[in-house]
Amino acid sequence: MNASSAEEQTPRRRRRRRDRFRSWFLGLGAVLTVLGLLAGVYGVVVEPRVILEEKRIEARLPGLGPDWDGAEVIVFSDLQVGMWWDNTAMIERAVEQTVNAEPEAVLLAGDFVYGSDADVRERVADVARLLEPLTGAGIPVYAVMGNHDYAVGAVETLTGAFEDQGIEVLANEATEIPAPDSRSGPGLHVVGIGPSSVGEADPLQALELVPEEAPRLVLMHNPTTFPHLPAHSAPMTVAGHTHCGQIALPGSPEWSYLGLTKEEEIVADGFAPAGYGEAGNELFVTCGIGFSVLPVRINAPPQLVTIELRPA
Repeated sequence: MNASSAEEQTPRRRRRRRDRFRSWFLGLGAVLTVLGLLAGVYGVVVEPRVILEEKRIEARLPGLGPDWDGAEVIVFSDLQVGMWWDNTAMIERAVEQTVNAEPEAVLLAGDFVYGSDADVRERVADVARLLEPLTGAGIPVYAVMGNHDYAVGAVETLTGAFEDQGIEVLANEATEIPAPDSRSGPGLHVVGIGPSSVGEADPLQALELVPEEAPRLVLMHNPTTFPHLPAHSAPMTVAGHTHCGQIALPGSPEWSYLGLTKEEEIVADGFAPAGYGEAGNELFVTCGIGFSVLPVRINAPPQLVTIELRPA
């Protein structure tokens, strides 16, 4: 091969390399586009509307009487009724499974409604209808309000509707559930704390009338309230609000679509890490049922939490 032939082939080689790179790049783009579409369909249609994660945890409570040993309390949160394309079918499924489980009590961790163009009273009526089977089955139900309930001005209407239905709303206060079966042993106190994100949390007021040795479960909306609980005052605390990130990258629990605050990132999903909060206190954060901003969940399915009670 002479020099002139080599010079003619060099541009052709370069063009072939560019063509191969362009083909590879376009192929990669097509694959990523397909994967993105599949992830979108999964996050909108499959995970939030088909999968209901049933989580079981154990709570060992000081002062709990033997009549309570093995009793179950079910928790769910963040219904967000009124969010566009909300998740009412999953709420109905969660309520049905709760009724079938026949727990000693149900705890609802707030954010029942979401901002919408509809009348607040209509949304509250929808929520009451969805939850009615719980009290209809004779299950004691206790609730705290969430930040969205305050944001849309629904707290007073929700409280009235819940009380009419037999759901007890706890606003920085506590109530006592009589012991099961014999009804003669010590009762279980449910301590309900308002949402800190709208300045409605007062944990000291909520705990004020709870006897020091009394067994208790603490219910709150915002997990960020947990570090403000006095030591040994909350052997089991449950919270919602975070939706477990709603879109959470596998293996990276500190990231979420919702842009959680640093404090909420620490406790966005499941049990709080060791050393978070005061001594003797434990926190579990549930993923909730509904949505915020977008009707999508990826790696953060709707969740129903069963707490099995044991004496400490």
